[in-house]
Amino acid sequence: MGEDAGAGDSGPGSSSIPVRKGPPSDPVGSRAPWEGLDRVRDLNLCEFPRPAVTSQSGKAEAFRALHHRRQLLVLPNAWDVPSARVFEEAGFPAVATSSAGLMVSLGYRDGEGMPRRELVAAVRRIAERLRIPLSADIVAGYGRTPRQVVSTVRAVLEAGAVGINLEDGIPGSSDLFPVNAQVRKIKAIRALAETTGIPLVINARTDAIRRAAGEAPARLHEAIRRSQAYRDAGADCVYPMGLTDAGSISEFVQALDFPTNVMVRAGLPPFAELERLGVRRVSFGPSASYATLGMLKRISREILEHGTFDGLVEGAITHDELNRLAEPREESPPVPGPSAGTT
Repeated sequence: MGEDAGAGDSGPGSSSIPVRKGPPSDPVGSRAPWEGLDRVRDLNLCEFPRPAVTSQSGKAEAFRALHHRRQLLVLPNAWDVPSARVFEEAGFPAVATSSAGLMVSLGYRDGEGMPRRELVAAVRRIAERLRIPLSADIVAGYGRTPRQVVSTVRAVLEAGAVGINLEDGIPGSSDLFPVNAQVRKIKAIRALAETTGIPLVINARTDAIRRAAGEAPARLHEAIRRSQAYRDAGADCVYPMGLTDAGSISEFVQALDFPTNVMVRAGLPPFAELERLGVRRVSFGPSASYATLGMLKRISREILEHGTFDGLVEGAITHDELNRLAEPREESPPVPGPSAGTT
């Protein structure tokens, strides 16, 4: 990507954010994508109160608080309005977007080939339909300079997001941005957030585990070094992409002593073990997109090879349920409190 990558997209010219004054079962093959949510609840991992406020700043505060509880924050990654609403209805306390899932669903490869204006529009569409916090994956921020990246962050804030995921891998390359360059971006993003009154949650991802030079121990050390710098620059959570084994996760968490995000993938320890290791957040990444499209492939094979369509109708939602996913969730009526004078 060039120096001005994303800078020419038609994003908001100036911020409209107020400035703070003063300082189902799977009949075809393996289990369904969302099977196991009850087990997550049994582990006490999703029992967080939903945000009681609807303001953007209130959602941001609630989202930040989820990173500082004893329980692991299980964060699903959606790619459109209905997938985000399914996660909300299931009981997750917040949702994030998946850059890969969202971009591929709109006909773009994962990366920054999708125009920024389309990414922002997709984030806005999802945010307008959710009552819970939304974090936006902005890849590397659509720019190499702090000014360009801040422009992207401002746009997704205006779209309704209260968190971002920012990576240090250079899009279209196997290289990493220099640490100092990434630190300047994070500091600039934090400065922007402080002027808006919205306590934006910055998840700083490093791709050092996959892209740094050297053997596995050296790459882990580089991921720790980078994440410490991002933490000190103002990030709220750090994300060592590709970290899966318990020993390395434990070493990383102990070195950072800071909210750490890992991603669901083959070989990752169970949620209860991650919580024991001190991980504070686990995200789906594109796993839900993989699972959903895998289910469609199995259904297609069933129809074409066996002439049956059980997988297409068993466990399916109804037309009314589908339509409801295009609308904000209905708020549950408040639970009446005890009458005055009762004990």
